[in-house]
Amino acid sequence: MATVSDIGVSAFINILTAFAFLLAFALLRIQPINDRVYFPKWYINGTRSSPRRSTNFVGKFVNLNFTTYLTFLNWMPKALRMSESEIINHAGLDSAVFLRIYILGLKIFVPMTILALLVLIPVNVSSGTLYFLRKELVVSDIDKLSISNVRPESTRFFAHIGLEYLFTIWICYLLYKEYDIVASMRLHFLASQPRRAEQFTVVVRNVPRVTGHSFSDTVDDFFERNHPDNYLCHQAVYNANKFAKLARKRERLQNWLDYNQLKFERHTEKRPTTKIGFLGLWGEKVDSIDYYKHQIKELDKRMSLERQKIIKDSKTILPVAFVSFKTRWGAAVCAQTQQSKNPTLWLTNWAPEPRDVYWKNLAIPFVSLTIRKLIISLSVFALVFFYMIPIAFVQSLANLDGLERVAPFLRPVIELKFIKSFLQGFLPGLALKLFLYILPTILMIMSKIEGHIALSHLERRTSAKYYYFMLVNVFLGSIITGTAFQQLHSFLHQSPTQIPRTIGVSIPMKATFFITYIMIDGWAGIASEILRLKPLVIFHLKNMFIVKTERDKVRAMNPGSVDFPETLPSLQLYFLLGIVYAVVTPILLPFILVFFAFAYLVYRHQIINVYNQQYESAGAFWPHVHSRIIASLLISQLVLLGLLSTKKALNSTPLLIVLPILTLAFHKYCKHRFEPAFRKYPLEEAMAKDIMEQTTEPDLNLKAYLADAYLHPIFHTFEEEELVEVKHRVDKHQAHAASPLASEISSPSPTHHVYHPTSPPQHIYHPASPPEHVYHPASPPQHYYHPPTPPDYIFPPHSPSHYGYHYEN
Repeated sequence: MATVSDIGVSAFINILTAFAFLLAFALLRIQPINDRVYFPKWYINGTRSSPRRSTNFVGKFVNLNFTTYLTFLNWMPKALRMSESEIINHAGLDSAVFLRIYILGLKIFVPMTILALLVLIPVNVSSGTLYFLRKELVVSDIDKLSISNVRPESTRFFAHIGLEYLFTIWICYLLYKEYDIVASMRLHFLASQPRRAEQFTVVVRNVPRVTGHSFSDTVDDFFERNHPDNYLCHQAVYNANKFAKLARKRERLQNWLDYNQLKFERHTEKRPTTKIGFLGLWGEKVDSIDYYKHQIKELDKRMSLERQKIIKDSKTILPVAFVSFKTRWGAAVCAQTQQSKNPTLWLTNWAPEPRDVYWKNLAIPFVSLTIRKLIISLSVFALVFFYMIPIAFVQSLANLDGLERVAPFLRPVIELKFIKSFLQGFLPGLALKLFLYILPTILMIMSKIEGHIALSHLERRTSAKYYYFMLVNVFLGSIITGTAFQQLHSFLHQSPTQIPRTIGVSIPMKATFFITYIMIDGWAGIASEILRLKPLVIFHLKNMFIVKTERDKVRAMNPGSVDFPETLPSLQLYFLLGIVYAVVTPILLPFILVFFAFAYLVYRHQIINVYNQQYESAGAFWPHVHSRIIASLLISQLVLLGLLSTKKALNSTPLLIVLPILTLAFHKYCKHRFEPAFRKYPLEEAMAKDIMEQTTEPDLNLKAYLADAYLHPIFHTFEEEELVEVKHRVDKHQAHAASPLASEISSPSPTHHVYHPTSPPQHIYHPASPPEHVYHPASPPQHYYHPPTPPDYIFPPHSPSHYGYHYEN
């Protein structure tokens, strides 16, 4: 168990590490050679130019303005200057709502910390129960600050119960206000959006096959019959997964070809060679440039055949379609109602915005989705219990005293003071962080297998899985296995009737482990986030070997985005720890406060200067955040109820029974009051926007606007002559002539460019003065925002919208 000195060693290491990361970031960010790594958002917006245009050769790489080194921490106040409305215009509503979670954490925990430290610490310290139990249990000085130090049947427990009520009321009050604010922000954001393709479009799954009718005829007949006044057109979806694999392989080969050609240009005296065996380790040695050119040529032939197969083979058409309507009202009615008397057919939902579509999963047969979800649920269940093994290992490191009593032969190795402090105060948190490192990637793969068709939905499902994992393994698992290791001697030598008492006394003591974890993950981990060491190294490696043009530099920037699948569950874990231990072991709260304040500052800076979100869900994740904070409240109340029962506080325990009931009632009210704004689109709002648009743009050709908004990305890879062929076949279909493509595409002729707004986008942020850097362009060009290719797109939609929305359960 970590003692005061152990936590001191951990704090020293983590503070030193965090300061080193911040110092390295402050120095690296002002170097011209790193400008695209630390300010990619401004390059994408077109409001920043490269500082490497200096005539001084050294100045292209190193900042020679030495006065800027004296103000290396000025990024902190600058990160706070942009208002919330400016952040919404600059980075989107998702980013602004994400930052509000940290503000909510500060609002909750600042008064709770002050009150808990002033009231509960004196109550706990003055009891002295653990002094009489130290022969039976492993205790430390920090444990005297917890509820475990209060003697059984004490009237002092009324102080803990009173504060539990007070904290619950305070948290519910803030949650209600925040839910109301975020819901209003979402509705206002959606109402103020310019015209977007997803506002008029629904995705229809499990379209039935009708004998004697083409797919397009089936879709047209159904919607013309059931939505005669609003149906406009539809877009077929193709199974292009095999083609996508070939395209990924071609991209890898092209990268190797570019690398070898660049290598040869630098050293023309010798042509590069490679071995054609496994991983280039053995086999015949050949000329690299010729080899990769030949491989690409052969692959192009295969891709051409596969492309023609997709165009002409009706079997490649999936039972999925993007159906567009003449009005937002018509799309809202269709998306939010049952279409068929058979509830398993013609399933409709709001279409994700084009850049949010995860095209691979559209090819998954609908009938297999339930089986996939069942298999993944069982797999997640197994993974949770598999991870109990490393969690137990981590807890064995955190509880060396308990192991010493059972295995005295280990004492000479671990009794050295600094080594013991390092093992108990720093290593357990670091080990847990490492064990959790690859978990989000594994869970994301599982979510993709489940078959969700939107990146945003994939990330929310992954986030949910990760949260349940953190709850079971990191929180409950650490408490259970930690208590077992910590009090192993007591478990082996006392009667079974005393085990509940031992667990009740020991649970508050696990706060020391969570304190070390918070310092590792929430202090040093957040500092490493702003340093961006991995993107920095990758950017410079690409610059050395791959980058040849300005376009290559843009692709090498890799701004990334807020990692919602990992960040949101971690945030919710901190809420859980803070709320549970606020009454049980309040000394943990100051560490939580440092995390929320520091993380808010860092992520604000990253959102303003670095991150470029792949999609915009208009804060659709907020109901999940609210629900999990409510779950933290319930767990806190149940933990306190269980602890008091082990303390034989029969007079005070019944007072807590009503608290979970009131909390659940509050959650149910909030769910009915606010959640519809995140799940459905009010017909009133849709009609208002339609009327306004019809008044301002009476001659709008909506069919042309929506023509290829959801055209499968494969069409954007076609050669010009192939595009002409596609257009010709679609024109024939529109003239009701027989055509091989007539059964595949029923929307108007797909054009190469579809989204040409008549007015500039409304959500573009052009600051009066760009963020401080060494070189300021004299007049920033007024470019619109064109996000880079999302990583999951093999062939990106040609006209990705900057902001949009969709509604998913």
